Amino acid sequence: MKTNIALVGFMGTGKTSMGQVLAKKLIWQFVEVDALIEQMAGKSTPDIFAQDGEIAFRELEIEAIKQVARGKKQVIACGGGVVLNTINIARLKKTSVLILLTASPETVLKRTSADRDSRPMLTAASDPATRIRELLKYRRPYYERAADFTINTSKHSLEQITDQIIEKLRNYEGFNFQG
Repeated sequence: MKTNIALVGFMGTGKTSMGQVLAKKLIWQFVEVDALIEQMAGKSTPDIFAQDGEIAFRELEIEAIKQVARGKKQVIACGGGVVLNTINIARLKKTSVLILLTASPETVLKRTSADRDSRPMLTAASDPATRIRELLKYRRPYYERAADFTINTSKHSLEQITDQIIEKLRNYEGFNFQG
């Protein structure tokens, strides 16, 4: 029986904001994987990428997912690249329903433009819009393979999307709200 909800998807699709609202509504714990990685490393995500490289970040991500996947009654906001490693998905799938949050490239650009410096996959991009489209194209099959179901966050409020998620979970066999 699955007792966690893991939100996956590209940066700017609403994993953190949606996760916080959903966790509050369900009275569950909210866990942000990138924050856990930063805590483990003792530095920010951009610093991990700059000083140690993406491979070191992904290794920390594997360990963070291993820890988080053991819990119950959690809404887990995963980093955008968590789906690139099958071990992460296998661990999450044991205890979590994986919900893919999507948004149009234009929506992602708008949502990430204010904090581009804190997003390592965009900081070096001379053309963030093109970089977003390239990354989305590359990662889309990974996201779709990992997801139990998909919710587009481009045109709805957090409250509307939360209600959609809860409704889909009520009908999802193998999920337990009680944990």
